[in-house]
Amino acid sequence: MTNKAVIHTDNAPAAIGTYSQAIKVGDTVYLSGQIPLDPVTMTLVDGIEAQVEQVFRNLTAVCEAAGGELSDIVKLNIFLTDLSHFATVNDIMARHFSQPYPARAAIGVGALPRGSLVEMDGVMVI
Repeated sequence: MTNKAVIHTDNAPAAIGTYSQAIKVGDTVYLSGQIPLDPVTMTLVDGIEAQVEQVFRNLTAVCEAAGGELSDIVKLNIFLTDLSHFATVNDIMARHFSQPYPARAAIGVGALPRGSLVEMDGVMVI
Protein backbone atom coordinates (compact mmCIF):
# COMPACT_ATOMS: atom_id res chain seq x y z
CA MET A 1 0.00 0.00 0.00
CA THR A 2 1.29 3.46 -0.92
CA ASN A 3 1.91 5.87 1.94
CA LYS A 4 -0.15 8.95 1.05
CA ALA A 5 -0.09 12.17 3.04
CA VAL A 6 -2.90 14.69 2.69
CA ILE A 7 -1.69 18.28 2.28
CA HIS A 8 -3.94 21.05 3.57
CA THR A 9 -3.51 24.75 4.24
CA ASP A 10 -5.94 27.49 5.20
CA ASN A 11 -3.84 29.83 2.99
CA ALA A 12 -5.46 28.31 -0.13
CA PRO A 13 -9.15 27.79 -0.84
CA ALA A 14 -10.76 24.89 0.94
CA ALA A 15 -11.52 21.89 -1.25
CA ILE A 16 -14.98 22.16 -2.79
CA GLY A 17 -15.91 18.53 -3.06
CA THR A 18 -14.40 15.11 -2.64
CA TYR A 19 -10.70 15.88 -3.10
CA SER A 20 -7.64 17.10 -1.22
CA GLN A 21 -5.65 20.26 -1.97
CA ALA A 22 -2.70 17.96 -2.62
CA ILE A 23 -1.46 14.45 -1.94
CA LYS A 24 2.18 13.67 -1.18
CA VAL A 25 3.65 10.27 -2.03
CA GLY A 26 7.36 10.01 -1.27
CA ASP A 27 9.00 13.16 -2.63
CA THR A 28 6.24 13.77 -5.20
CA VAL A 29 3.29 16.05 -4.52
CA TYR A 30 0.20 15.95 -6.74
CA LEU A 31 -1.45 19.37 -6.65
CA SER A 32 -5.19 19.57 -7.23
CA GLY A 33 -6.57 22.19 -9.56
CA GLN A 34 -6.68 25.70 -8.18
CA ILE A 35 -9.11 28.30 -9.42
CA PRO A 36 -8.79 32.00 -8.50
CA LEU A 37 -10.74 31.91 -5.26
CA ASP A 38 -9.66 34.20 -2.47
CA PRO A 39 -9.06 31.71 0.38
CA VAL A 40 -10.64 34.03 2.97
CA THR A 41 -13.84 34.98 1.17
CA MET A 42 -14.04 31.93 -1.15
CA THR A 43 -15.09 34.27 -3.96
CA LEU A 44 -13.52 34.66 -7.40
CA VAL A 45 -11.26 37.62 -8.02
CA ASP A 46 -12.11 39.70 -11.11
CA GLY A 47 -10.25 39.86 -14.43
CA ILE A 48 -7.86 37.48 -16.14
CA GLU A 49 -4.64 39.02 -14.74
CA ALA A 50 -5.94 39.02 -11.17
CA GLN A 51 -7.25 35.48 -11.64
CA VAL A 52 -3.92 34.13 -12.89
CA GLU A 53 -2.05 35.84 -10.03
CA GLN A 54 -4.52 34.41 -7.49
CA VAL A 55 -4.09 30.91 -8.89
CA PHE A 56 -0.31 31.21 -8.49
CA ARG A 57 -0.78 32.47 -4.89
CA ASN A 58 -3.04 29.49 -4.16
CA LEU A 59 -0.60 27.02 -5.72
CA THR A 60 2.27 28.62 -3.78
CA ALA A 61 0.39 28.19 -0.50
CA VAL A 62 -0.22 24.49 -1.17
CA CYS A 63 3.39 23.95 -2.30
CA GLU A 64 4.64 25.56 0.92
CA ALA A 65 2.26 23.47 3.04
CA ALA A 66 3.82 20.40 1.42
CA GLY A 67 7.35 21.57 2.27
CA GLY A 68 8.24 22.91 -1.16
CA GLU A 69 7.88 26.02 -3.24
CA LEU A 70 6.40 26.98 -6.58
CA SER A 71 9.74 26.46 -8.33
CA ASP A 72 9.60 22.76 -7.33
CA ILE A 73 6.71 22.19 -9.76
CA VAL A 74 7.92 19.93 -12.56
CA LYS A 75 4.64 19.70 -14.50
CA LEU A 76 2.00 22.43 -14.74
CA ASN A 77 -1.36 22.09 -16.46
CA ILE A 78 -3.20 25.28 -17.35
CA PHE A 79 -6.88 25.29 -18.31
CA LEU A 80 -8.30 28.42 -19.96
CA THR A 81 -11.83 29.19 -21.07
CA ASP A 82 -10.37 31.58 -23.66
CA LEU A 83 -7.02 30.72 -25.27
CA SER A 84 -6.57 34.36 -26.29
CA HIS A 85 -5.43 34.82 -22.66
CA PHE A 86 -2.43 32.54 -23.26
CA ALA A 87 0.04 35.45 -23.72
CA THR A 88 -1.14 37.00 -20.46
CA VAL A 89 -0.61 33.69 -18.66
CA ASN A 90 2.91 33.45 -20.14
CA ASP A 91 3.78 36.98 -18.98
CA ILE A 92 2.54 36.36 -15.45
CA MET A 93 4.14 32.90 -15.32
CA ALA A 94 7.50 34.50 -16.14
CA ARG A 95 7.18 36.52 -12.90
CA HIS A 96 6.78 33.34 -10.85
CA PHE A 97 9.16 30.88 -12.54
CA SER A 98 12.70 30.97 -13.87
CA GLN A 99 14.57 28.45 -15.97
CA PRO A 100 14.41 25.55 -16.02
CA TYR A 101 10.66 26.05 -16.46
CA PRO A 102 8.30 23.21 -15.62
CA ALA A 103 6.89 21.02 -18.36
CA ARG A 104 3.50 22.47 -19.20
CA ALA A 105 0.25 22.00 -21.04
CA ALA A 106 -2.25 24.74 -21.85
CA ILE A 107 -5.72 23.49 -22.66
CA GLY A 108 -8.79 25.37 -23.84
CA VAL A 109 -11.96 24.27 -22.06
CA GLY A 110 -15.64 25.20 -22.38
CA ALA A 111 -16.14 26.08 -18.71
CA LEU A 112 -14.49 25.93 -15.30
CA PRO A 113 -15.94 25.78 -11.77
CA ARG A 114 -17.68 28.92 -10.51
CA GLY A 115 -17.21 30.68 -13.85
CA SER A 116 -13.44 30.90 -13.44
CA LEU A 117 -11.38 31.93 -16.49
CA VAL A 118 -8.37 29.81 -15.45
CA GLU A 119 -7.47 26.73 -13.43
CA MET A 120 -4.07 25.14 -12.85
CA ASP A 121 -2.88 21.88 -11.35
CA GLY A 122 0.51 20.27 -11.28
CA VAL A 123 3.09 17.87 -9.96
CA MET A 124 5.84 18.97 -7.59
CA VAL A 125 8.98 17.06 -6.60
CA ILE A 126 10.72 18.09 -3.36
